[in-house]
Amino acid sequence: MNFADALTRKIRELNNPTVMGLDPRLEYIPEDIRARWAQTLDNDAELAAACAIYEFNTALIDAVCDIVPAIKPQFAYYEMYGVSGIDTLRKTIAYAKKKGMLVIADAKRNDIGSTATAYAEGIIGITELTDDQKRMFDADAVTVNGYLGIDGIKPFLDVCKRDGRGIFTLVHTSNPSAVDFQDMELKDGRKVYELMADNVNEWGKDLIGEEGFSSVGAVLGATVPEQAVAARKRMPNTFMLVPGYGAQGAGPDAAVASFTKDGEGAIVNASRSLMCAWKKREDLDPYEFAQATRDEALDMKAKLNAALQDRKYV
Repeated sequence: MNFADALTRKIRELNNPTVMGLDPRLEYIPEDIRARWAQTLDNDAELAAACAIYEFNTALIDAVCDIVPAIKPQFAYYEMYGVSGIDTLRKTIAYAKKKGMLVIADAKRNDIGSTATAYAEGIIGITELTDDQKRMFDADAVTVNGYLGIDGIKPFLDVCKRDGRGIFTLVHTSNPSAVDFQDMELKDGRKVYELMADNVNEWGKDLIGEEGFSSVGAVLGATVPEQAVAARKRMPNTFMLVPGYGAQGAGPDAAVASFTKDGEGAIVNASRSLMCAWKKREDLDPYEFAQATRDEALDMKAKLNAALQDRKYV
């Protein structure tokens, strides 16, 4: 199945355009979990950290898998914990898929030629082994940086077409200094991000599914709603990944600026606001961290759906 179709239908099924970012740091995890693994594996601090993260991740997935369509693990937060962290990333992806969730790998890969092919096959495709094949990470989609041009994107497009996977290309990001580059005006009057939006729209024409959206998606930060509205006009069939909600400062009204007039075609990411929800709850003990995440996810769902009913940015 086309990735965009699968994501669109999962969002409709759960009536929730939310993706949970799983970007773990040890300080996000309750002390009792960290201490227990540190004591159990006192000779291997790296493995103890990875085990604590995996326990935390699976508890959060269990808490929201029936209400949230997808997770978005950021590769850097696992790579920083070494080989054990990478193993935890692979196991987290497998666990989420077992629970029926889609997985967007937030890797922001970019390169050209054979290196881009290696990234594409490793994350969303198939790796050829000596006498076998294996899906190494088996993510459903991956974030990519398209600013190297089509030769850095084509290997990902090839895997998307072959395997029904998806990509999300950076168009306008949510970090404050993004405007220094992405909002620069070109000679033809377009902004840099508008040029990228036009390219993404063109790259995705052959991957538009039955639901009307392409599996070549775009990343549009919730912190730039006016730019998101402008980009949507240039990419009517593009599925959009929207970071910046919650801890990065964007509220629900800004977050839904990327959606179509029918309230579809986008999914909003929240990471710290979901993972660390337990830290704001004086009524809950730390061991109830997963319940706090579920409550926060339900609140986010309600706020996004309300914002879609009363659009502030059109």
